Amino acid sequence: MSMVSEAVRWQDQKLSLLDQRLLPHKQAYSAIETLDDAIENIKRLSVRGAPAIGIAAAYALCVSARQYAGEADFDRRLDIDFERLIAARPTAVNLRWAATKVREAAINANPGDALAKMIEEAETIHADDRAACRRIGEAGLSVLAELTPRADGALGLITHCNAGALAVSELGTATAPMYLAHAEGQKLHVYADETRPLLQGARLTAWELDQAGIPVTLLCDNAAASLLASGEVQAAIVGTDRVAANGDVANKIGTFPLAMACQHFGIPFFVACPSSTFDGHSATGADIPIEHRSAEEVIGSVGASVDVYNPAFDITPATMVTAFLTDRGVLRPPFADSLNLLRE
Repeated sequence: MSMVSEAVRWQDQKLSLLDQRLLPHKQAYSAIETLDDAIENIKRLSVRGAPAIGIAAAYALCVSARQYAGEADFDRRLDIDFERLIAARPTAVNLRWAATKVREAAINANPGDALAKMIEEAETIHADDRAACRRIGEAGLSVLAELTPRADGALGLITHCNAGALAVSELGTATAPMYLAHAEGQKLHVYADETRPLLQGARLTAWELDQAGIPVTLLCDNAAASLLASGEVQAAIVGTDRVAANGDVANKIGTFPLAMACQHFGIPFFVACPSSTFDGHSATGADIPIEHRSAEEVIGSVGASVDVYNPAFDITPATMVTAFLTDRGVLRPPFADSLNLLRE
């Protein structure tokens, strides 16, 4: 199972976030005492991964509301905090989803109970995420059982970015089937794209799988197609930050070309996520806002005075997705039907 530290820590009603920018060299937590603290940590990717961002946002709203609980302008200040928080990272739908649930808990409570109901809802979101990850893993086991291992008996799996334990609350999404399969004795070999420009695959995914004793090989993003051509990989499993109503997938930049390569070589491409990541308000991927990040992430110390194109996410068309591995089972095409049933 996962052997890494939890990304979001809630102890004695105090919130702290593992600073993932420092991994794997240092494990340190940042205390979140104000909403500004939370927004800064979310924006600078101290906490990242759609489910983990949602959990952090849920608790952060509680931390902030504690400062004005019981005051006459509670609702107004809560609305301001809510709008500021959901603007921190616009692509990850879990942030808005979790913050909305906590805000609604306050709205539906008696004024004197509002803060307690918010905390109760945030803790429920956190607990539900742990359970959802396990169910995602169990759904993934069923599709892994359909694959034919390599000659050496191992299943070769490729993943992109980090949809592991660091991106959620326990087993991860894309990594959940890997952890469960490994625990059952299935021989695996996972290939982790380094995921430029911030190297979440190299710094986080490869590190956490290695910590769990799962054989892992790191590769440059642009080597993925060559690896798939070699026959060493039997399936791709990635996470996602948002799924549109038609099944289009928003995930870390570089996911789309990996899906294209998988389609070319006839390799299954699975997307693992909790049901909270499905966004019925976005009809297609074209409706999903794509965050663009600082040029410094790409240029670094080079200092070249050129324009930089640095989207944090791309859209993988639903036609390239073999199935979704969810907390409610395996969803297969046609996605317009299966996702609609999920929402119902």
